Amino acid sequence: METNHRLHKELPPIVEHGKDYIYVIIGAAIIAIGFNVFLLPNQIASGGVSGISTILKGVFGWEPGIVQYAFNIPLFIAGLIFLGAKFGIKSFVGTLTLPAVVLLTSSWEPWTNNPLLGALFGGIAVGLGLGIVFRGGASTGGTDLAAQIITKYTGFSLGTSVLLIDGLIVITAAFVFDIEKALYALIGLFVTTKTIDIVQLGFSQSKMIYIITNKQDEIRDAIYKEIDRGVTKLPAFGGYTNKERPILMVVAYQTEFTKLKHVIKTIDPTAFVIVSDAYEVLGEGFKRY
Repeated sequence: METNHRLHKELPPIVEHGKDYIYVIIGAAIIAIGFNVFLLPNQIASGGVSGISTILKGVFGWEPGIVQYAFNIPLFIAGLIFLGAKFGIKSFVGTLTLPAVVLLTSSWEPWTNNPLLGALFGGIAVGLGLGIVFRGGASTGGTDLAAQIITKYTGFSLGTSVLLIDGLIVITAAFVFDIEKALYALIGLFVTTKTIDIVQLGFSQSKMIYIITNKQDEIRDAIYKEIDRGVTKLPAFGGYTNKERPILMVVAYQTEFTKLKHVIKTIDPTAFVIVSDAYEVLGEGFKRY
């Protein structure tokens, strides 16, 4: 295991960068396909340059892929000018790939003509694609860059800037199409955000447990022996007594949690236990770096 870990760390940079480019291209392609088969045919403009292209398609009949190029490339250049060259070639690849795949798949038939299904699965596709692109250390350009520029020169938070831009696009869609389509767009935005979180963080398979107890040594030894997990003792003081009362911290797989609760309850039924999700755990006994 140690040898494999060392080999992984010594992979040439060109291999690591090549993997990032694959992430960017695959992610951008997923976004483009989801746009063409779910969002566009149902007139769901759920923010971003893709939302703008959906609106302009509905009003003027303009080809969405061309519209996305017309917005993405100037926005990328503006990002380089106002924010510096931190985006790099990977983001430029994402900026070019997304509209290209939109054009290549523009003749595909819609996978559903139900706007609710279009919003749900379109949101999943966009979130999945963006999450993969982010894992490649890049972006697909578009209104995210505009939001960063607004943030730099107005003092707004990035979340507020994104909300302002996407909100304006959704409101415009309400006037161009109808209010119902705008509501579906909001559903799509929500699903996209949650899907990005899942792709970035993964489904929680581990739990972080904090234990406050008067029987620290017994519980610590039982966790070592019965759960085979390490325990970290964190220094802490009681707020009322101001006496030292260390906290035991344990990270365990979800499948081990029921047994861990039973161990704690058996030794100290009055123990105070706090449990939270641990989305990614790296190191001994868990996933390797």
